[in-house]
Amino acid sequence: MVQTPISPDKKLSKLERIKESSNFLREPLVTQLQQETTHFTEDAIQILKFHGSYQQDNRDNRVKGQEKDYQMMLRTRNPGGFIPPELYMTLDRLSEEYGNHTLRVTTRQGFQIHGILKKNLKATIAAIVHSMGSTLGACGDLNRNVMAPPAPFKNKPEYRYAWEYANKVADLLTPQTGAYYEIWLDGEKAISAEEAPEVKAARQRNGTGTIFHDSEEPLYGDRYMPRKFKCSVTVPGDNSIDVYTHDVSLVVIVNERGELEGFNVLAGGGLGRTHNKEETFARMSDPIGYVDKEDVYELLKAIVATQRDYGDRVNRRHARMKYLINDWGVDKFKAKVEEYFGKKIAPFRELPEWKYQDFLGWHEQGDGKLFFGISVENGRVKDEGAFQLKTALREIIQQFNIPMRLSPNHNIILYEIEPSQKEAIETILHQRGVETNPDAIEPLVRYSMACPALPTCGLAITESERALPGIVDRIRALLNKLDMAEEHFVIRMTGCPNGCARPYMAELGFVGSAPGKYQVWLGGTPDQTQLAQPYEQRMAVEDLEGFFEPIFIFFKQNRQPKESFGSFCSRVGFDAIREFTFGYVPGSYPSNLKGRKVRKNQKRVSVPDELFPRLKEASRAENRPMNQIIAEALNDYFAKKKMIK
Repeated sequence: MVQTPISPDKKLSKLERIKESSNFLREPLVTQLQQETTHFTEDAIQILKFHGSYQQDNRDNRVKGQEKDYQMMLRTRNPGGFIPPELYMTLDRLSEEYGNHTLRVTTRQGFQIHGILKKNLKATIAAIVHSMGSTLGACGDLNRNVMAPPAPFKNKPEYRYAWEYANKVADLLTPQTGAYYEIWLDGEKAISAEEAPEVKAARQRNGTGTIFHDSEEPLYGDRYMPRKFKCSVTVPGDNSIDVYTHDVSLVVIVNERGELEGFNVLAGGGLGRTHNKEETFARMSDPIGYVDKEDVYELLKAIVATQRDYGDRVNRRHARMKYLINDWGVDKFKAKVEEYFGKKIAPFRELPEWKYQDFLGWHEQGDGKLFFGISVENGRVKDEGAFQLKTALREIIQQFNIPMRLSPNHNIILYEIEPSQKEAIETILHQRGVETNPDAIEPLVRYSMACPALPTCGLAITESERALPGIVDRIRALLNKLDMAEEHFVIRMTGCPNGCARPYMAELGFVGSAPGKYQVWLGGTPDQTQLAQPYEQRMAVEDLEGFFEPIFIFFKQNRQPKESFGSFCSRVGFDAIREFTFGYVPGSYPSNLKGRKVRKNQKRVSVPDELFPRLKEASRAENRPMNQIIAEALNDYFAKKKMIK
C-alpha cells in the first residue's frame, strides 16, 4: 500500500519501514516484551511510542563501563485533560509502586509517570486501562492527546461542546489496531465509554479517498502519519490551549440560543525545530475556514488524509503538516483538502480577541457547584519537605471522590465540588503546604512552564525543569533591584529546541542550546498570539543578570502605557534593544541612566551573529561598553587604510 506520492529517486526514511513492517504496531515490540532484558532495541522503541511510552535512561545515574539506567516514561491520553477519581488514584499508586514517586502534568493535558522498569511496563499500562484510562496514541506518528479548555463551566454551552468534541475527535482519530489490547491486556477488550454512533460511521465513510478499505487502520493505513499530529478544540476568546500551535484547531461556534452550529478551523501550527537547521522553524497556524457541525468529521478526515498522503516521509525534520502548508501555501493546501472533503470550505467566521486564563482559585461552575484551580510549578506533582501536593491530592480524591481536569499550562483543576466541601479541601491543602490563593503565587512562577529535560529526556541538551525555579528567582531579584517589582511576564523553558513547553510563544523563552547555555527568544505576547523570535544564540546561565539588566531597563524607560514586555520587544525591534545594550555600562542603573532615552536618529551598526558572543565576552572581560570596542576597532581599521594610501 503506497500512501504518499514519493518520487522514484527518493527513499522512505528508516522509520517508515519500521512502521510498515510492524504488523500494525505489534512487532518487534511483542517479541521483545517477553524477553528478560532491561531495555528495548531501537526498532521496538519506535513502535513502543505509539503505545504511549518512551524508553529513557537516567543520566544522573550513568556510570562509565556500566549499562545505562534504563527506564520507561509512560504518558496518558486524556482528551480535554479529564481524569476521573479512580484513574487518579491508580496513577498515584503506580507512581509509588513502579515510578519515581512523582507524577508530571504535561503541557498537552496528560499525566506522565517516570522511572518505570521494562519488567513493570505491562502491569502499569494494564492497571491504567482497567481504571478507565489509556496511553494509546499519547506518543508516536498519529493524533496525540486532543486539548480543550479545562474550565468546567456548566452554564456556558460552548465549553460543554468543546469537551464533547475533544472526545469525539480523539475517538475518530484513535488507532483501530487490536495490538494495544493484545499486548497489554492479553487480548481483553477493556470496558470504556461507548463511542458516538456518528463517529463510528464517519471513520468508515469514504468516497473521496480519505480511508483505506479492508485495512485494520482505515484512516491511517500501515504507515500511520508522517509525524505526530496534534488537535485542539476551544471556544471563542479562550486561549488557554495555545490555539495557534496545533496541526488542527477547532473553535466552537454557537448561535444566540447557545446551540452548536459548527466550527472555525485553523491548521498548520507546530513549534518543533532543530538548532542550526534553518529549514526547521516554529510556525503559527492559519485560518482555513468554517465547517458545519454535520461535516466536521469529514473535514478532519480530509485534513488528515492530505497530510498522510502528501506529508514528507523521506525527511522527518520536514514531516510535520506545518511544512506542507508552508511549502504549498494555504490556498493550495485548502484546495487539496477540498478534493478529499468533496466540497468547498466556507469562509472563516470573525472571532473575538484571544485571552489567556489559567482558572486558578475558586470559581462557580454555573450549576451550584464549585471548581478550584491549583498551580503546579512546572507540572511536577510531588511531596518535598513541607510542600506535599501529592499527598494532599490523594487525601482530597479519597475523601470526596471528585474528578479533575489537567490544564494546558500543567496545572490541576478539581471540580464537581459541593460548597459544603470547600472549607475541608482548603484545610487539607493548607496542612500540606499548598498555596490556595492564586494572588499570593509569584507571578513569574504562575505564568511559567518548563519541560522535564534532564536527567531523563533523551533529547535534552541542558536543564529545564530543575533550572527554571532558580532562574525565575534571579529574574525576580533583578527586577526588584531595578525598581520593577510589579513587573511580570510569560517565561517558558525547554532543554532542547523541540519546544514541548511552547517557549516560542512566550514573552521570554529559554531554549537549551548547549550545556548550561540557552537561546533567548523574545517578543511573544501574554495571550500567546504572536511568535517570539531568537534574540541570542547561547546565553550562559551565569551571565543572566548582566544579559537582562540593560534589556529590562530599556523596557522600563521606553515602554508605552500598559505595554507588555513581549509586545515591547516586538514593537521596538531587536536592533534597538541591541543598540541600547551596546552603550550600557554594567551596574550603572540608576545613577547615570535614569530617564535616558535612545536617540531616534542615533546611527546603528549591526554585528554579525557569529561575532556578537565574542564581542560580548570581550566587553565583560575588559569591563567596558561594546560600542567602545567597536569604535576602537574601526579607528584601527581607518588608520591602517590611511597608512596604505
